[in-house]
Amino acid sequence: MTIGVLLVDDHELVRRGLRDVLDSEDDITVLAEAGGMSEALTRAEGAPPDVAVVDVRLPDGDGVSLCRSLRTLSPPPACLVLTAFDDEEALVGAIMAGASGYLLKQVRGQDLVTAVREVAAGRSLLDPATTARVLERFRHPPEDDELAKLSKRERSVLELIGKGHSNREIAERLFLAEKTVKNYVTSLLGKLGMQRRTQAAAWVARRGSESG
Repeated sequence: MTIGVLLVDDHELVRRGLRDVLDSEDDITVLAEAGGMSEALTRAEGAPPDVAVVDVRLPDGDGVSLCRSLRTLSPPPACLVLTAFDDEEALVGAIMAGASGYLLKQVRGQDLVTAVREVAAGRSLLDPATTARVLERFRHPPEDDELAKLSKRERSVLELIGKGHSNREIAERLFLAEKTVKNYVTSLLGKLGMQRRTQAAAWVARRGSESG
């Protein structure tokens, strides 16, 4: 059985190179190419592929969103995300979107061919080095991972919340308008997934006791 492939990359030379590699195989045929997300969806609906090889970064979207959209087709193609960027967030996003594989563009041509065959057969194929690092990150998240979401000013406001100061007192200490402080509080609570400042105060206290 021949494996039908859709190539999605905004660089024509990249698509041409991928086509040359894949079309040289007896059991693989490139059905269509696309330079962006909307064009890819149109091509996929016109000629349903078994495997979609998609770049992470596209001019009108991203490969992760495209994978998610392609997975709604019937029958859904297997998605193989191919990117030049060693991007951990893209890997996690690709997995969540139902992608079957994630490879860096530095792979050899034969590795790509093998990957297409693997995902077409229903197996999962992910770049081992990137996957291992992402799993390590989930097992041992940085201690300041949540604080890293906050701006320097938001961290200052959070610290003062932890000390029990009101918005007015924080505004006086940081030489800000009280309304500005209120906006910072709303923002940092949202980033930390909290609804009330009492939660933030308790969180700061807990971190302090843990570090002590």
